[in-house]
Amino acid sequence: MSTLKIAIQKSGRLNEDSLQLLKECGISIDHRNAQLKATARNFPLEVFYLRNGDIPQYLEDGVVDIAILGENTLIEKGDKLPIVERLGFSKCKVSLAVPKDVDYTGISYFEGKRIATSYTNTLEKFLKEKNIKASYHKIAGSVEIAPNIGLADGICDIVSSGGTLFANGLKEAEVMFWSEAVLTSSPKLSEEKQALLDKLQFRIQAILKGRANRYVLLNAPNNKVDDIIKVIPGMKSPTVLPLAQEGWSSIHTVIPKDKFWDILDELKALGAEGILTTEIEKMVL
Repeated sequence: MSTLKIAIQKSGRLNEDSLQLLKECGISIDHRNAQLKATARNFPLEVFYLRNGDIPQYLEDGVVDIAILGENTLIEKGDKLPIVERLGFSKCKVSLAVPKDVDYTGISYFEGKRIATSYTNTLEKFLKEKNIKASYHKIAGSVEIAPNIGLADGICDIVSSGGTLFANGLKEAEVMFWSEAVLTSSPKLSEEKQALLDKLQFRIQAILKGRANRYVLLNAPNNKVDDIIKVIPGMKSPTVLPLAQEGWSSIHTVIPKDKFWDILDELKALGAEGILTTEIEKMVL
C-alpha cells in the first residue's frame, strides 16, 4: 500500500499550525524532538520536517508528494506547483518598505533604487509588471537593517504586524500580495497517491468549513419565523421545532463566522431571543 509523503516546515508557527491541522484530521503522528521524519499511526502518511525554502524543490523532484507551506514561498520558489487548498492560517503579506522619513508618493519612488530582499524572483516579477527598473541585493535574513547601513533604499519582505519595520525605522510602502498557508502537491503523484490526497483533502475541507461557520440556536415567535429564515437560510434550510411555550419555535442553523455580528443584529430586530452560538469542529456538506 502506498504512503503519502507530506513536507511541513521544520519549526515555527507554520509547523505548529500544520501539525494541528493534521491532528484535527484525526491523524496521529509519532514525533520526537530533532526527528526529521515521522510516521502516522492511523493514516498512510509520512511527515518530513524540512526547511521552508527547500520544500518546493523536493516536490518538483518527487521526493515528497504534498506539502503545507506559505504561499509566498510557493510563489518565490515553486510557481509551477499547484495550490490544492488554501488553508486560512499563517497569514501575512509581502510588501515593499522604505525609511520612515521618505516622502513616499508611489511605486515610481523605486525607479533606479536599490532594494534588499530574500524574495528576488517575486520582486523581479513585480517590478517588471510595474515597469520599474531597480537593482536588488539578495539577503538571506534580517533585510530590515539594509537601509540603515546604506546597503539599500528600501526592502521587500514579509510583513505581519509591522512591528519589525517600525523598530528598524521603516514604513510599509506597497503591499505586493497577501499570503497564507497552502496545500500543494508534486506533479509526479501516482493515481494511488492522488486517491490518498483526495481523502486527506476531504478531511481538511470539513475542518476549514467548520472554522468558517458557527452553529446558532435561537427562539422566535411563530409569526416571525419566515422572516428569520430569510436572514439565516442555513446549509439547505434551518431546523424549526416547536417550543413547549405556545406560539414560539426553536430555530437551529449555521451562519458564516465573518457575518455573525451583522446577522445577530438582524435577528434581534426580528424578535429572536435566547440566541446561542457555538464553534463547529467539522462540517461536511
